[in-house]
Amino acid sequence: MRNLLLFAGVALLFVLTGFLQSWNLSLQILNLALLSAVMAIGVNIQWGYAGLFSTGIVGSVALGGLAVVLVSSKPVPEGWAAGGPRILAALVFAGFAIWLAGRLYRALPKSRTRALAMTAFLLVAFFIYRAVLDPAVLAVETNNPSHAGNIGGLGLNSLWAWPVGAALAAAAAWLIGKIALGLREDYLAIATLGIAEIIVAVMRNEDWLARGVKNLIDLPRPWPVPREIDLQADPAYLDMVGSFGLDPVSTSTILVKLMYAAMFGLVLVGLIWLCERALKSPWGRMVRAIRDNEIAAEAMGKDVKRRHLQIFIIGAAVVGLAGAMMTSMEGQLTPQSYIPLRFTFLVWVMVIVGGSGNNWGAVLGGLLIGWLYLAVEFLGPQLMDWITASLPPGELKTRLQETAAHMRLLTLGVVLLLVLRFAPKGLIPER
Repeated sequence: MRNLLLFAGVALLFVLTGFLQSWNLSLQILNLALLSAVMAIGVNIQWGYAGLFSTGIVGSVALGGLAVVLVSSKPVPEGWAAGGPRILAALVFAGFAIWLAGRLYRALPKSRTRALAMTAFLLVAFFIYRAVLDPAVLAVETNNPSHAGNIGGLGLNSLWAWPVGAALAAAAAWLIGKIALGLREDYLAIATLGIAEIIVAVMRNEDWLARGVKNLIDLPRPWPVPREIDLQADPAYLDMVGSFGLDPVSTSTILVKLMYAAMFGLVLVGLIWLCERALKSPWGRMVRAIRDNEIAAEAMGKDVKRRHLQIFIIGAAVVGLAGAMMTSMEGQLTPQSYIPLRFTFLVWVMVIVGGSGNNWGAVLGGLLIGWLYLAVEFLGPQLMDWITASLPPGELKTRLQETAAHMRLLTLGVVLLLVLRFAPKGLIPER
């Protein structure tokens, strides 16, 4: 009953936002909160199930967004013809060189000769890689840079990009896990944060991939969500709206957001069902035993490193799925918007507030903090205007009104402190 009341209270927040502000705004916040809940589930799988402290969540989100560009953006045949095959060849060569370097490292005996041989091999491989890649990149980026300058996508429905986004994030997690999962918790957090920033930096600077900071807009929407302008030109829709006496413009935006909410809700329900089944299975009991006492679990014959890598990949895949869903909803990719505050530390706040180790707690935290993070953006200035209404015009009143934009961070900090003080295991703690 307590858990039901908590979810009912969060639902009431969205209802009040619809009545007191607008239903369009309420549904917009709901959709982003649903995506935040999916991300929180991914982090909860890594931390709540296995105790893996990863701060590279923003990298998985960015890779999910990149998948939408590669799968569903408009093809650029001229850009691909200018250097696409050579870029692909350079990337394949880089992967082969890294694989061969690993084989050589294991084959050669430990000595100064091995160090010198590995250094020479990597330097030669690097210069060959750059010699193939750089001319191809220049050819692609000089192809109509004001409108293209990239290799383009496949032009498919962005629904196909959702599993591809999960797969890209999972592949990156496998590589990161092979490198960093053997580190201690604090070093693992530093390593994953650094690698995530490298991923975002590559997306910002490599224009041939997704136009970099020039942004890529007008991405197709997932089936069957239509564009508002197409709905407003549909005679059947206009007749239906006219029969109820509704405004066709505002109704079209609400209808589109409702369709997104239904799709995201179905994905969230499916993830909860799968996670609950997994958590209550022998596999779930095993990973929690590894989390609680690695030495005892390893003594019982459990492969701790393999399970850690498995959990790390699954959690990153869920976050990558959420990143692809978000980009397909927004219809654009803006690499500069992928900041750790929004897509790493805020998601961690959701898991901590909701209750790590509990799937329902992660969902509650995602919905609650997702609403709070976006609602304070318009509630903060209104509250500050009310507080400073009795003050005379002057520097103090102006300065207080300017600080209203920072009330979002203050509010999140206060909520986190209250939860850690009165419910240290979260609103819905792990059983």
